[in-house]
Amino acid sequence: MKRAGVLLFAAVPVVVTASVYLLSPTDSDAGRRAGPDLSAAYRSQSAQEAREAQDAKAWAEQEQRSKSAADGGEDSADDVVLADLPPGLAAPAKKELAQQLVASAENSTLDWRSAYAYVEDIGDRQGYTAGIIGFCTGTHDLLTLVEGYTKAHPDNGLAKFLPALREVDGSDSHEGLDPGFTAAWKAEAAVPAFQLAQDEERDRVYFDPSVRLAKLDGLGALGQFIYYDAMVFHGPGTNAISFYGLRERALAQADSPTEGGSEKAYLDAFLDVRRAAMKTRKADLDTSRVDTAQRRFLNDGNLDLSTPLTWQVYGETYKVP
Repeated sequence: MKRAGVLLFAAVPVVVTASVYLLSPTDSDAGRRAGPDLSAAYRSQSAQEAREAQDAKAWAEQEQRSKSAADGGEDSADDVVLADLPPGLAAPAKKELAQQLVASAENSTLDWRSAYAYVEDIGDRQGYTAGIIGFCTGTHDLLTLVEGYTKAHPDNGLAKFLPALREVDGSDSHEGLDPGFTAAWKAEAAVPAFQLAQDEERDRVYFDPSVRLAKLDGLGALGQFIYYDAMVFHGPGTNAISFYGLRERALAQADSPTEGGSEKAYLDAFLDVRRAAMKTRKADLDTSRVDTAQRRFLNDGNLDLSTPLTWQVYGETYKVP
């Protein structure tokens, strides 16, 4: 897991991966999530690993800082570079588009906000899966979300489940959660403050690190989205099928724009690596979120992810004017 001139991963902690929820275009309930076998495949890290590693992104950022230091720069060089760049995918309209694109693949809908109240045990041995990014009772991220939310809002309807959430963390157990937890989650999901808490945790773990690193790699809005979608699907870990591992493999095949390479050639390499990783886990896995969405935008030369956009996922066509 090392290419020439790059730091080793040995001391890098690993963040728990995001759930994988795939929905067939033939499913009648477009708001439901499916594919528990895929979720289990991609969420293989333990809760202990998650607790030991809330910032896997630190390695990638350290790599960039090391390069800057080697050139006589300071550790703050990244922030200086980022301050001079356009907002890209972080611009409000682009960020909304990013959530719609992800939701089309995760939930077969453009209405990503409909997932705030989602909660279900999908049989992937991760306990309950809930919310807009698939927080799980068995993988520490749901516990982190509820703990943070309770600190700010002590009287919330989920606070009473914290002892049970701590007990089941790292397992698929419902002990202490049934009955009542799913109803409490759905009720709390109607509270704007809890919706905001989900948004903030999504941004902290998935959106912000992927957009930041994509910018440091010299990528425009499309590349930033490609990183983000990969972070959501594969999780922000450093193993071979997690986001940072995929990026390393792509960098071994093509230089990023920051390294003097072609943006299109690098993103082609990244998508090739990602698609192969998806097929490694399940040979007949539908990869249309790459093939007829992201790759289509790339082949069209839409590096700024400009609208209008038309794409297909699982045979369904989506349009954003």
